[in-house]
Amino acid sequence: MRLLDTLHRPLRSLRISVTDRCNLRCAYCMPEEEYTWLPREDLLTFEEIGLLAGIFAGLGVGKVRLTGGEPLLRRDLPVLLRGLAAVPGIRDLSLTTNGTLLADQARTLQEAGLGRVTVSLDTLRPDRFRDLTRQRGLSRVLEGIEAAARAGFRALKLNTVVVRGVNEDEIADLIEFGRMHGAEIRFIEYMDVGGATRWSPEKVVPREEILRILAGRYGEVQPTLEKDRAPAARFVLPDGTRFGIIASTTSPFCRSCDRSRLTADGMWFLCLYAARGLDLRRRVRDGATAETIAAEIARAWGHRADRGAEERFGLVSRGALLPAESLREDPHLEMHTRGG
Repeated sequence: MRLLDTLHRPLRSLRISVTDRCNLRCAYCMPEEEYTWLPREDLLTFEEIGLLAGIFAGLGVGKVRLTGGEPLLRRDLPVLLRGLAAVPGIRDLSLTTNGTLLADQARTLQEAGLGRVTVSLDTLRPDRFRDLTRQRGLSRVLEGIEAAARAGFRALKLNTVVVRGVNEDEIADLIEFGRMHGAEIRFIEYMDVGGATRWSPEKVVPREEILRILAGRYGEVQPTLEKDRAPAARFVLPDGTRFGIIASTTSPFCRSCDRSRLTADGMWFLCLYAARGLDLRRRVRDGATAETIAAEIARAWGHRADRGAEERFGLVSRGALLPAESLREDPHLEMHTRGG
């Protein structure tokens, strides 16, 4: 089955958050001192996640990514992975992690059916890592990346949120680190979503500037000729090294976006910037049939017209999306809740 929204975008990719908790407090995502957490009894069980994943797969979703918070904080995650790997139609099973717990779990995750891993890596400097995350532990992240490289995943990527005055001077160093570990770097423009309450346009390092920095170090940078709906535009250095840039802030790709997000407590969001979602947990726990839930999902996607990043890009004056008070009142608006 192939569902299309009002802009003819297919429903093909689902990001499932398995927890809203995180063991880091990254400045661009969780800069506040206190947060409101989802009640634990509201979190979807593995059985409920599997049920909903099967419904989405029946509607055309073939790619599932597990997110958080930090997904490796969820106990017995390999059990969930084995269940999802067995769902007919799911061809691509991946996970995004901050890497702090990955070293001890990488092999088990791969054996459970996980195909791809993306690790957040914003700096290679321990002092800067501590400033960015309010935690020590860069060495644990690096050990996790090394373990992932050995585990035999189909692909290993490293995500770097580039923030002006913070880490733009490490762009080339991160390219070199990725090359040493067989991982592709993806640089992400600092986005004004959810918990980015300290965001401002001045802190964004745009794609063109990232490319200029790399061209100054390596020579001419060429775009690749791939055509897909991946959020990252990919480029290649003269020596063949590939990397990506996700330029959602300065060059939104809303019109090719095929992703939606399921929070750990079962709220389904059709756009990263959406203010409201569809409560699928309530449908499941009220005893709705899979057919009824599928019909609601299909109807919602069929009416989808979201272009959140485009609409933000078009604003004359642009600041942080939401104040901290709004986030405390509704934690579903947080990036660490809806899964980035």
